[in-house]
Amino acid sequence: MSHLTASRRCRLAVFSLSGFLLASPLAHAESALIQAQTLIVDQSLPKAQREAMELAARRYGSFWNSGDEALANAALSPQFVDKTPPEGRVQGPTGPLLASKFFRTAVPDLSCEIEQMIVAGDRVVVHLHFRGHFSGTFKALKGQGQRVDFRATDIYQIDNGRIAANWHIEDNLSLMAQLQAQPPAS
Repeated sequence: MSHLTASRRCRLAVFSLSGFLLASPLAHAESALIQAQTLIVDQSLPKAQREAMELAARRYGSFWNSGDEALANAALSPQFVDKTPPEGRVQGPTGPLLASKFFRTAVPDLSCEIEQMIVAGDRVVVHLHFRGHFSGTFKALKGQGQRVDFRATDIYQIDNGRIAANWHIEDNLSLMAQLQAQPPAS
C-alpha cells in the first residue's frame, strides 16, 4: 500500500468510512426521518446550525414515531434535561426512553407527525400529532382498540446539534378521554 499516494489513501479512507456509515443502523433510520409538514426557519442562522437543529428535532420526532432508541440517543444530549417532566419521570435521556416504552405498551401502533417546526435562535418548536389505537394497557386501564389522536407542543433548546433541554405540553385531556376503557380483570 506504500505505492498509493496520500491523496488516494485519503479517498480510500473516506470511501471506507462512508460505506461503514451507510451500513450502520442509524444511517438507514435517518434516511426515513419524518419531515415537518410546515417548516419555518430563521434564515439569519448559519446554514450548518439550522441543519443540525432541524436534524436533532427530526430524529427526536422520528423516535416518537418509531420507538427507535438509537434516534433518541442521537437527538438528545447526554446532559438532557426535561424542564416539564410529568410526575415520576426520570431525568436525562432515560426519561423519554422509558416514557416511550410505557406508552407503546398501551398504544403499540403509535405514530407521530411533525405538523409544524420553527427553528430560531437556539430553539426548535415542534407541534406533534400522535395517532394510534389503545389496544394494550395504560396504568389500570385495558384498551379495546379505540382510536387515540392527540397533539403536543415541544420547545427544544439545541446545543452542539443535540437537544439539551425540552419544555413540552401534551393535550392530556383529549388523550385521557380517548383512553376510556375497562380496568383489566383481576
